[in-house]
Amino acid sequence: MSVKAKKHLGQHFLTSESIAENIVESLDFIEGETLLEVGPGTGVLTKYLIKKNQDLLLAEIDEESITYLKQNYLNLSESHFIGDFLKYNFAETNSQIAVIGNFPYNISSQILFKIIENFQQVPQMVGMFQKEVAERVAAVPRTKDYGILSVLVQAYYDTEYLFTVNEDVFDPPPKVKSGVIKLRRNVTEGLVGKEALFKKIVKAGFGQRRKKLSNSLKVIGIPENLLEHRFMTQRVEELSVKDFLELTHLWEN
Repeated sequence: MSVKAKKHLGQHFLTSESIAENIVESLDFIEGETLLEVGPGTGVLTKYLIKKNQDLLLAEIDEESITYLKQNYLNLSESHFIGDFLKYNFAETNSQIAVIGNFPYNISSQILFKIIENFQQVPQMVGMFQKEVAERVAAVPRTKDYGILSVLVQAYYDTEYLFTVNEDVFDPPPKVKSGVIKLRRNVTEGLVGKEALFKKIVKAGFGQRRKKLSNSLKVIGIPENLLEHRFMTQRVEELSVKDFLELTHLWEN
């Protein structure tokens, strides 16, 4: 049987074996870690992951793909499939989980936020995104791509843009190029316990990114002790992740 790509699921099946192998080999395979592939589709990455002899979970909601994978990879059983990644309860396993996948473009940001929510169990991720999203995740301060996604991901993970993938190696070809990125857990010191306020400040700051912070943060009420701080004269894209954390700590004191 074959699997028909479904537009509503954001499916674009990778057809290049060399790129698939490069994606898999970009992950650090550590004994004891479980591998979790998001959106295995027709198994182009799965076949290489199986060879790693590690526990493997597959997050797939397309029944046609699940049937295809079971028929073509006989060592896969029902126990390997966990359904919708966005609904997966990481507490179901005590192990560290490395996430990998050719991610559906329509939920790629949600996948990143799910990983952040479970950062204590996700030490690393290698994933393919729409190139524009991958560039935003890996962006540095003082660039046009630097934004909320950049700061929130980089607060928890060191981020590396690995390589670009052209449209012609997918079935069906997407209308845009793709980018593969790698995340390695490296939680910014002092962030744990401050996440809600940190996120609130980041989102408010980038809500009006062309203005000085003193203006863009008015909507959440700047404490008086910060009104004269040097950060308030800067634009939001000038602040690093550590600057945002410093601002978060000052906000509460």
